[in-house]
Amino acid sequence: MLRPLKRRLLPGILALCLLSLLTGCTRSASPALTPAARIITVGFSQVGAESDWRNANTRSMTEALSEENGYRLILSDAQNKQERQITAIRNFIQMGVDYIVLAPTNETGWDTVLTEARAAGIPVIVVDRMIEVADDSLYTCWVGSDFRKEGRNAVRFMEGLNAQDGLRIVHLQGNLGSSAQIGRTAALDEGLAAHDSWQLVYRGAGDFTQAKGQEIVNDLLDAGLDFNVIYSENDNMAFGAIAALKAHGLVPGVDVTIISFDAGRRALEMTLAGEISFDMECNPLHGPRVDNIIRQLEEGIQPPKLTFVSETSFDATITREVLEQRPY
Repeated sequence: MLRPLKRRLLPGILALCLLSLLTGCTRSASPALTPAARIITVGFSQVGAESDWRNANTRSMTEALSEENGYRLILSDAQNKQERQITAIRNFIQMGVDYIVLAPTNETGWDTVLTEARAAGIPVIVVDRMIEVADDSLYTCWVGSDFRKEGRNAVRFMEGLNAQDGLRIVHLQGNLGSSAQIGRTAALDEGLAAHDSWQLVYRGAGDFTQAKGQEIVNDLLDAGLDFNVIYSENDNMAFGAIAALKAHGLVPGVDVTIISFDAGRRALEMTLAGEISFDMECNPLHGPRVDNIIRQLEEGIQPPKLTFVSETSFDATITREVLEQRPY
């Protein structure tokens, strides 16, 4: 892959021209001027490392924006705190990075710091979750998933479940205020409004973590709550829910239908085993996409403002061959 290039001034260029004139050489015989590769510095503010999806996303970014590809990547882990991201962005501005990549903790609260980035002339690329700002020109472009569409696909699967007494749903939400949580929750709410036989028996934030998902489901089972579906907004919370079900002598995928999102390899192993009934893909491999965006900008090409990635879903029809072909 070609690296972005910039022109450089060559010491002694006048001497070379004079030499050409003195020796009678034609212009075509002059030595070619080879531009030097420019190292592009990128500051990446990552949400954290709360899930398998997030770790795969970080790996994708570090591999694509590597020294070998012409980048210097400065990675900042926000540990799921927006104030840490705002501080990181301000640090990137002080460093004079060429680009800022932001995977936001939540949608709001970015206007001030992104105004500072714009004043410094630094393009901001938003990945994964969306942001809500008063002026869309505060960021250059966004790339990620259509989270409500993901949720609607899961709801369609739930509509095909054969539950004579209806669905009694436990809803494990992700980080409240994040685009993934907002979109997937909105889709479930649409399904609940459209089906009188569906009942939401519990809703709570599991923060996209396995530990919290397990804690919530364990407490619900200890309290004797009756449910037959878990709608988990990511795989890691589903892992925790499955562990809690097994600890209480229940069979995941049989006694309780598990709906999940992300479709990482570990989750698809559980889908193949029948423990997860439906897993909606959320593709984390944004590194090459960001690399492509930066290269377009370096060439003076304006990328699309919004880019939604293509995604698929998995259920009991998954095969070992399909699983082994998964890149994450």
